[in-house]
Amino acid sequence: MSDVTKAPGRFGRLYRGLTTVDFVGRRKVWFTISIVIILVGLGSLSIRGFNLGIDFKGGSSWEVLAPKTSVSAVTHSVEKAGLSSPIVEKLGSDTYQVTADLNAFSAAKQLSVTTDVVNALAKVANVNPNQVSTSSVGPTWGGQITNRALEALIVFFIAVVAYISIRFEPKMAIAAFVAMVHDLLVTVGVYSLFGFQITPDTVIAILTILGYSLYDTVVVFDRVRDNAGGVLKSGDITYGEMVNLSMNQTLARSINTSLVAILPVLAVLLVGADLLGATTLQNYGLALFVGLTSGAYSSIFIASPLLAWMKEREPRFRDLAERVAQRSDHRILSPATAALLTGDGAQRTVGVARSTRTSTVSPRARKQKRR
Repeated sequence: MSDVTKAPGRFGRLYRGLTTVDFVGRRKVWFTISIVIILVGLGSLSIRGFNLGIDFKGGSSWEVLAPKTSVSAVTHSVEKAGLSSPIVEKLGSDTYQVTADLNAFSAAKQLSVTTDVVNALAKVANVNPNQVSTSSVGPTWGGQITNRALEALIVFFIAVVAYISIRFEPKMAIAAFVAMVHDLLVTVGVYSLFGFQITPDTVIAILTILGYSLYDTVVVFDRVRDNAGGVLKSGDITYGEMVNLSMNQTLARSINTSLVAILPVLAVLLVGADLLGATTLQNYGLALFVGLTSGAYSSIFIASPLLAWMKEREPRFRDLAERVAQRSDHRILSPATAALLTGDGAQRTVGVARSTRTSTVSPRARKQKRR
């Protein structure tokens, strides 16, 4: 039987704490990817804008229970009734919702079109017109909803920056804020680029994903703070290398947390919306999926590298980087190696580092030194 132990693969190294991925050193690559995605989204936003639901821009909505029809049949019937570019969704298994903007019509025209749509839906569903429910949202109410959504977003940002500034430090708050703005811009860019409709469910989902992104970022920052009081004090590694170490230590947890969050949302989109026909889940689930994916990316590739970039410009950490560069025994720590160095804090780290540096001295030299 061979005594040769097979080297662990990528996943084996990840879960054994053997990774030494240089996140900080490759920050230009990560930042470039994000900038390109954001610019494409902003370009689409400037040209195409948003596909706003009636809750934001105003409009009319009709619902009917029609177990023996289809989205295409409902769409065809309401278009013949006078609706231009209607949005037809299947709510659950048998209920259909039709939304359209009638604000450009006169009051008399709106009433006439509404009556025609009700009759058309009753005919295609084979029900009485009284069984078709109708509701409308004025443009003023839609504007109020938009303002409330923006107010909620601003309050959330202010609370987050204040919390992280108090618990950690202002530069960590800046990095976390930039990561959340990154997730917001990526999400709205994707919605504009693909023409997905924005509803109140979308806004709720965006606030949810910003909270998730913040959680993952705070986990990494908490480890950065611990290492700043531990392995960084030994003077053997730079601030950027310490951030790399912190990210490698939490990498497995970040990946597991992201998968646990993203997979159920993907199931909601594929099973709930596509297979079961609950299209109302699409607005919420789609925003969650895009935002969670972006949040997982930003917490790893944006927030922490940006923090390292800002901190490495402080004079004390510039001096530390110069001293470390001059050391002949400089080495990169993996999470597993760092775990052996942090038992007694910085003092044990220094002791181990010194033993590492003097390990090349011959036994005869050590014997003469003792004499």
